[in-house]
Amino acid sequence: MSWRTVVVSNRSKLDYRMGYLVVRGESTLRVFLDELAILVIENPAVSLTGCLLEALTEKKVKVIFCDSKRSPMAELVPHHGSHDSSLKIRNQAAWKEERKALIWREIVTEKIRKQAHFLKELKKEREAALLSSYLEQVEPSDETNREGHAAKVYFNALFGMDFTRSADLPVNAALNYGYSILLSAFNREIACCGYLTQLGIFHDNMFNHFNLSCDLMEPFRVLVDREVFDMKPEELTSKEKYRLWNLLNGSVTINGSLQTLLNAIRIYVRSVFEAMNDGEPSEILFVRDE
Repeated sequence: MSWRTVVVSNRSKLDYRMGYLVVRGESTLRVFLDELAILVIENPAVSLTGCLLEALTEKKVKVIFCDSKRSPMAELVPHHGSHDSSLKIRNQAAWKEERKALIWREIVTEKIRKQAHFLKELKKEREAALLSSYLEQVEPSDETNREGHAAKVYFNALFGMDFTRSADLPVNAALNYGYSILLSAFNREIACCGYLTQLGIFHDNMFNHFNLSCDLMEPFRVLVDREVFDMKPEELTSKEKYRLWNLLNGSVTINGSLQTLLNAIRIYVRSVFEAMNDGEPSEILFVRDE
């Protein structure tokens, strides 16, 4: 099972040889491709061969390309992730609005529950209680926008009453970077399952290629929030970025067992598709709080 995240930061040439990713730079390194889950090309000066891209696609490795500021800019998404992807895409396009509304309610409820749990850990009892009171108020499709109300209370409790998500701050840069890492992991799993990332449950922006990924990742955002709150970054350096990438290798509990976050995302995504196709929101397997 793939589990490794490899970040290539220096000018180098990447090639494929006998089942291995070969990195040729100041020294030559080899990584067994079957162990590789995510490859991050952090330096635009890195070159890759077509043979390697073909092998990475076949192995369903998520490849993320960064810009000159070392921020994620694009990624490699295969056209087909499953032998029956045509059937799954037809089913996805036919998902009923009522079913999507119920699934979205479960996802939003779990996101708010996790936010409330984190605030309670931080002894922010008043804000945690307010978020907990929203849990019973979440309607199908979250028509009353409990998610938005919770987000304002939550981020102000974490980072101060003057904090806004649109401000040009190191905290927001770190949050956005961490969320982009999660988004890429969800893109990978959705494609592997044979579904389209463009067709969401709730998000439906015509310019967003990853509407479904944005939907499914919502309850996982708190993991990034925790890390950024702990870091209190004054700037977003390579050290902070590596800490955020390492979240994917961290351990979480899901379905009664301890898993890496990458594996937990895989389990969760598949459970959401089963719940959507069966019409049973209770089938969704969420990561449990420690």
